[in-house]
Amino acid sequence: MDFLCLVLVLLQCLASTQACSKTHSHVFNVEEVPRTRLCRTKSIMTVNGQFPGPNLHAHRGDTIVVKVHNHASKNVTVHWHGVKQPRNPWSDGPEFITQCPIKPGASFTYTIILSTEEGTVWWHAHNDFDRATVHGAIVVRPRRGTRYPFPHPFQEFVIVLGEWWNRGANAVLEEALSTGGEVNSSDAFTINGQPGDLYPCSSAGTFRMLVEHGKTYLLRVVNAAMSNGLFFSVASHTVVVVGSDGNHVKPLSADYIMITPGETMDLLLEANRPPDALYYMAGRAFSYLSLGSFPTTATTAIVEYVSDLPLESTKPLLPTLPYYNDTAAATNFSFALRSPANAGHPVDVPKTVDQDMFIVVAVNELECPQASCAGPNGTRLRASLNNISFVDPPIDILEAYYAGIGGVFGENFPSMPPYYYNFTATDQPLSLLLPTLGTEVRVLEYGARMEVVFQGTSLVMGDNHPMHLHGYSFYVVGWGYGNFDKERDPLRYNLEDPPFKNTIGVPVNGWVAVRFTVNNPGVWFMHCHIERHMIWGMNTVLIVKDGEGPKEKVLPPPRYMPPC
Repeated sequence: MDFLCLVLVLLQCLASTQACSKTHSHVFNVEEVPRTRLCRTKSIMTVNGQFPGPNLHAHRGDTIVVKVHNHASKNVTVHWHGVKQPRNPWSDGPEFITQCPIKPGASFTYTIILSTEEGTVWWHAHNDFDRATVHGAIVVRPRRGTRYPFPHPFQEFVIVLGEWWNRGANAVLEEALSTGGEVNSSDAFTINGQPGDLYPCSSAGTFRMLVEHGKTYLLRVVNAAMSNGLFFSVASHTVVVVGSDGNHVKPLSADYIMITPGETMDLLLEANRPPDALYYMAGRAFSYLSLGSFPTTATTAIVEYVSDLPLESTKPLLPTLPYYNDTAAATNFSFALRSPANAGHPVDVPKTVDQDMFIVVAVNELECPQASCAGPNGTRLRASLNNISFVDPPIDILEAYYAGIGGVFGENFPSMPPYYYNFTATDQPLSLLLPTLGTEVRVLEYGARMEVVFQGTSLVMGDNHPMHLHGYSFYVVGWGYGNFDKERDPLRYNLEDPPFKNTIGVPVNGWVAVRFTVNNPGVWFMHCHIERHMIWGMNTVLIVKDGEGPKEKVLPPPRYMPPC
């Protein structure tokens, strides 16, 4: 009888997306605590005293309620990166986009609604440079009663890649904003908050992953770094990529991965190497910028086999990683990902589009009086989308839109740049470097089939720009080097099994095309996930109107939202 009841419960779970969903409650205490890295101790912002912060666990379709208490000395907000939050922009989190900040001594409760996510997503602070230390993973397992579409792993490990500044990260940011110059490089990359053996004063804290020979492990990798994509590998081992950005992918065997800021990757690792050796997992910067603008030492952790055999050497083996500016290695990996495109995980990419946007992604300059700033030629560094450098409004756009408060934002974000030019040319005229400042959004009709092409440029400093869209995942249907050709390049689109992502790197001097159906009403931020580029203005906002049906309208706001 008990077995029959269990079967009936499982059938009910499979028949209904709500029957077996649960609500998980957590408390986040944001507080400043001392932490020592690289021989120095400083105070950092943390959640519950942890760096990285606590990992949240749930199943597909669950709801997570997080009450955030701000015990720190500055404002904070929290974003649930990769969670679509259907009809619930009130809990999305970006400062001055969907909420005003949580002030010191105040609290706010977020409701995180999981829908189609399955895999690894994450959470992080979404104001200033707080994200450097305020972040953690969200592990979303399959719906109860179902299984992974790959062999069940023996054990799972969360691997968070990050950065460490010897100075306070926000102090570094404030200095750059005051001078108009570049943000000083971090002093180390980290794995689970630790720089690893190759950095000074770091060996004692190096993360160690214990494995058993013959077992398979699931690594949930998050790139929480502020400024760089990272090449990542495990010495002498091959990984199989099975997921990215909270969505499954066709299994892809790889000696290394490249993961941009904001991305997540789910990797299967088979522990099949000699157990009498130690193996480093390592992350090293991928960047088109010159050496000196990022740490050149790899961050490491140790993979250690549980074994009675004596070690051949106590020095772990290092993996071979691509060189820091190996763009081909980066793009060859990133654009090899494919959706499963099967009955269990179908693809719903729009075959035709109603609306399209061609967005030029650029770092820019602003003139300063008497060329007194620290940017190139005495200018101030900014960034833009379609030559508009985003300016934060005085109150959040979500409140202004739904309360009908005028004068907060404009609705004139253009669907194309103000002029076309050779976006990837080596030399660009000075007139192209100067953006327009503004708080412009794009309003979209519910149900539209959307295509966005992101075009990289060579202005000021070309780079791989990881573009992230809140509230949605999108299909990455095409990419290429050089200037996008609207007549020729769409003929090569992949409309059969494109990966379903929420963050995608726009190649240096190249382009990426994405498609999605506009079916989540609300106010949704779209921005570069290199933090300083976002702060310089490489952002816009998509406002999606309500649809006609009752489940096509934004949910009512919570009783309390933080005031500005």
